Amino acid sequence: MTYPLLFSIINLSVLPAWALLIFLPRWKGTKFIVHSALYPLFLGGIYIVCFALALSGQGAGGSFTSIEGIRELFSSDVGIIIGWAHYLVFDLFVGAWEARDAQKRGFSHWMLVPCLLLTLMAGPVGLVLYLVLRAATRKGGWGCSHTQPSDVG
Repeated sequence: MTYPLLFSIINLSVLPAWALLIFLPRWKGTKFIVHSALYPLFLGGIYIVCFALALSGQGAGGSFTSIEGIRELFSSDVGIIIGWAHYLVFDLFVGAWEARDAQKRGFSHWMLVPCLLLTLMAGPVGLVLYLVLRAATRKGGWGCSHTQPSDVG
C-alpha cells in the first residue's frame, strides 16, 4: 500500500464518524461506532505501525527532541501519516467527548454542531468554543465534574 493511498483511507475514514456525531447523535449505531474503541484502535494501529517504521529508520529520519528533528520527520510521507493519524484520532476522540458531555448536560445539539465542525477542522478551537458555550449557558462551567455550581450545597 502506498503512503498517498493510506493517507486517503485514514482521511476519509473519519468522515462517517463525524457525520454520525452531527446528524445522528443519539442513534445506537453512533454509540457503537463513534463512542467505542473502534476508531482509536483503527487509527491508532496505523499510527503505531508508521511510528515503528519511522523509529526503525525505514520510513523517516528525524526526532522528537528538536524543531529540526520534527521538521525532518514531517518532511517524509510516513511522518505525515504519523502526524495526520495523530490529529484525526485525537480530534475525533475530543469531538465524541464533547457530544457525550453535551448530551449528559442537556446542551442543545444545534449549539454543539459548530463546536464539532471546528473540532474536526481546527481541534483546539472547537474544544475551546464548546467549553466557552458550556460555561456561558451554565451547562457545566469550567470544571470537569458533572455537578453544576448551583447543585452544590
